[in-house]
Amino acid sequence: MPHVIVKLWPGKTEQQKQQLAERITREVMDVLHYGDESVSVAFDEINPSDWADKVYKPDIVDQPGKIYKRPGYTM
Repeated sequence: MPHVIVKLWPGKTEQQKQQLAERITREVMDVLHYGDESVSVAFDEINPSDWADKVYKPDIVDQPGKIYKRPGYTM
């Protein structure tokens, strides 16, 4: 714990995913004060044609209270 799932379109290299997983892990450790042994990161590749039905509507539109950064808005 915690387990972070990154949903993205296919096409990123294994090197890019590994680099992002390492950065996410470092930030989780720094911000939430967990050790490396407690953090896991997974990637879920979703085809662009399925994005609206499998990610945007169920994970973003239908769960606004869980979203800390909305698409289209800068932090």
